[in-house]
Amino acid sequence: MKKLSFLMVALVIILAACGGDNASGTEDGEFEERTWKIGFNTVEGSVRDVAAKKFKEVVEAETDGAITVEIYPNEELGSAQEMIESVQVGALDMQIAGANMMANTVPEYAALSLPFLVKDFDEAHAILDSEIGDKLKEKGQEHGLKVLSDVELGFAQITNNKQPINKPEDLKGLKMRSPNDVSLIETFKTLGSSVSTMPFTEVYLALSQGVVDGQFNPLDAIYETKFHEVQDHLAMLNFTYYYSYFIMNQSTFDGMEPELQKIVQEAANEARDASYEFTASKDEEMLDEMEDSFVEITEPDVAPFQEKVQPVYTKMEDTMGAEIINDIQTFLEEYRSEQ
Repeated sequence: MKKLSFLMVALVIILAACGGDNASGTEDGEFEERTWKIGFNTVEGSVRDVAAKKFKEVVEAETDGAITVEIYPNEELGSAQEMIESVQVGALDMQIAGANMMANTVPEYAALSLPFLVKDFDEAHAILDSEIGDKLKEKGQEHGLKVLSDVELGFAQITNNKQPINKPEDLKGLKMRSPNDVSLIETFKTLGSSVSTMPFTEVYLALSQGVVDGQFNPLDAIYETKFHEVQDHLAMLNFTYYYSYFIMNQSTFDGMEPELQKIVQEAANEARDASYEFTASKDEEMLDEMEDSFVEITEPDVAPFQEKVQPVYTKMEDTMGAEIINDIQTFLEEYRSEQ
């Protein structure tokens, strides 16, 4: 009898332990019901919106609807910088935040904003998928941010209302809007422009009223925000790679059961893939749609621009450190030699 009692107690303990491994902490395996909010600064239909909707689709399906994901585009929850700070303190669950804006918190995140650093999407993806990319993501943890994945925005092009851009000198004296990213601000100052920073949602009005002459963004942002309605000239320069990070409050992520962490990470990876697919399929289509709206579209030789902005790399060493710049340049040299 004593032996039987011992076996029964042991069985109860084992069953209890199995129950403790349940991802939701409930007996039936269901997740606790909750609602998460995702914010970003671009409009519905933009690539950020595409990524957010993919994340929502996967999370809600994998949790059988226990978790509801609400999407708030166009700075409905605050400016991009305000939302980053809200995620840091846990007041906002998630954000698709521009890496260049996050550089105000983690300076190294501005590295891929350096002008003409990468030549194409493959090079950018290779960096983000490398050990360098992993280390960049980990830096968010020091600031209360769980970086789940990247979200592609595209290569930035330049629009303005003054004149066609064919050579670096054509940017001299232009009033350009820039996000609050020191590497981009330095780039346009080096090219002779004056630079004004303002929230993304204010740019259309600023362009239409002549507060600024021009701006730079990927074609997706130019098209979806209808900048082509209030700009005369487009220069296709691919001068910097734009991407966002899909971020979540670190404590919120750490407090999740392992199975839910896995679902969230997989959903963020699928959101990244959806952004890659969207950008690859839409760039040419958007350019065709906007073509008749511009007075002139130019495709300048990038070499003179590359030479002109080289001092930006030296200046940025003081902000983000020389190590991250050297690491990326070394990686790219090796990557290109293998292609």
